[in-house]
Amino acid sequence: MTKAERWNRYWDRKSASYDAEMGVWDRRLFGDSRAWACGQASGDVLEVAAGTGLNLACYPDGVTLTALDLSSAMLDLARTRARDLGRVVTFRQGSAHELPFAEASFDTVVCTFGLCAIPDPAAAVGEMKRVLRPGGRLILVDHVASSSWVVRGMQWLVELASVPLAGEHFRRRPLRLVEALGLPVERRERFKLGLVERLVARKVS
Repeated sequence: MTKAERWNRYWDRKSASYDAEMGVWDRRLFGDSRAWACGQASGDVLEVAAGTGLNLACYPDGVTLTALDLSSAMLDLARTRARDLGRVVTFRQGSAHELPFAEASFDTVVCTFGLCAIPDPAAAVGEMKRVLRPGGRLILVDHVASSSWVVRGMQWLVELASVPLAGEHFRRRPLRLVEALGLPVERRERFKLGLVERLVARKVS
């Protein structure tokens, strides 16, 4: 079994407890980050690493929403959530490394708490840029390396278990990936000892 297959199986199993666990983190750490991210989406929207669809209720009316995730079990739960909300969503199973969409397909790309577990985050952000239309917005939220060296040390210790188990990283900085691609960052916020970072960048051309 490849590493990718092992992680995929892990997230399929994790789907059963994912909502409860993320609910704790939303209350204690992430705050209003889901509403912050989704509330700024417009037009044709792609959510990458959509998971169980925890963001679906946060999107404005009028957007055309496509949600992608690698885990089929996660997507099954997201489909149920979409039906319960009465929201029309196109669901696609696939890898963030190779998004199954043509260049310049979306006005907004959203990814919340997903780049921490995507094996190659640089490739994923590059794909997000590729599928954005000129002038489109990339909206990212994630837990990142703390601004406190003490907390970063604790994050390093946690990664000794979390990375081999599920590819879950705690010290990444998506901001650096966005800057490396030359995308102007229009808005950025960081809080909770720097543990949470959220940003809006725009594809100029």
